[in-house]
Amino acid sequence: MLVLGIESTCDETAAAIVKDGKEIISNVISSQIDLHREFGGVVPELACRRHIDIMIPVIQETLENAKLELKDIDLFAVSKGPGLIGPLLIGLNTAKSLAFSLNKPLIGINHIEAHLYAAIMSYEKPISFPALGVVLSGGHTTLVLIKSLGNYQLIGETVDDAVGEAFDKVARILHLPYPGGPEIEALALKGDAKKYAFKAGVVKKNPYSFSFSGLKTAVLYAVRGQDNAHSKEKPTLQVACDISASFQLAAFTGIVEKTLIAASEFKCSQIIFGGGVTNNQFLRKLFTSTNPNLEYVWPALGLSLDNAAMVAGLAYHTFLAKGCGDSLNLEAETSIPF
Repeated sequence: MLVLGIESTCDETAAAIVKDGKEIISNVISSQIDLHREFGGVVPELACRRHIDIMIPVIQETLENAKLELKDIDLFAVSKGPGLIGPLLIGLNTAKSLAFSLNKPLIGINHIEAHLYAAIMSYEKPISFPALGVVLSGGHTTLVLIKSLGNYQLIGETVDDAVGEAFDKVARILHLPYPGGPEIEALALKGDAKKYAFKAGVVKKNPYSFSFSGLKTAVLYAVRGQDNAHSKEKPTLQVACDISASFQLAAFTGIVEKTLIAASEFKCSQIIFGGGVTNNQFLRKLFTSTNPNLEYVWPALGLSLDNAAMVAGLAYHTFLAKGCGDSLNLEAETSIPF
């Protein structure tokens, strides 16, 4: 089965063709980093305009790379949410139009679930369920128990900023370009992680939930001082390196601790990761050094950031499980509870 997937939840316009849920035939991603960098984050209105301009060319390039035509596609898939409503609607209506005009089935996919499938689809060994899912991105910080594909139990999530969002905000404080994650990771290599005693927040109602807003504020005060928080003074390079290292350690230590405790409680031998923050090499080393006995399933290169291959791959299994496609009345969802 050939599935054409479309992804437009935020600031990437992506299309991909995947065969039988695993084999990636073509995978095209058009990033908008150049468009949003001067604003230090994604501007929804500008994102929508770029999606409109580039959506059809991206799909055409995907088909050309695969040496296929639209009539060859068996199933159309699209991220239905969560995400920004404008970009979601552009992708969803494109997929609906294609499915309707070609009389082919349509499947709407949960973007967070697709991030977890991105690691599964490129993993050669079978997954041992139950497994623990960890989604770390600019919009999500989520722990879920994966009982099987399509069967999940939410364990914990952020109550304020997502970890990727926290990295972007700290980068702005340090006068670093967007996106902040790679910039902070690079500076942290030259910094002293013990220089500042930062700590991630504690959520009393749920020990598996996360909070990063207080950590971000602590960084702000460390850079500018509590009485001068609105100053735009740029820190020295060494201060930026030390703060980056200390912030990164604090943010990831909390994630690692909660993840490993959850894995033990729910008897999971495999941890499956999804989302752009999982590209961070310090995070990966921290997991393996803290507990080398667990099996860590990371997304393959190119599948951690938003992409359509993960959407098309997951849609194959979703379609087989349902036995039919979704209604063309399918609506975009800015928030989807697990």
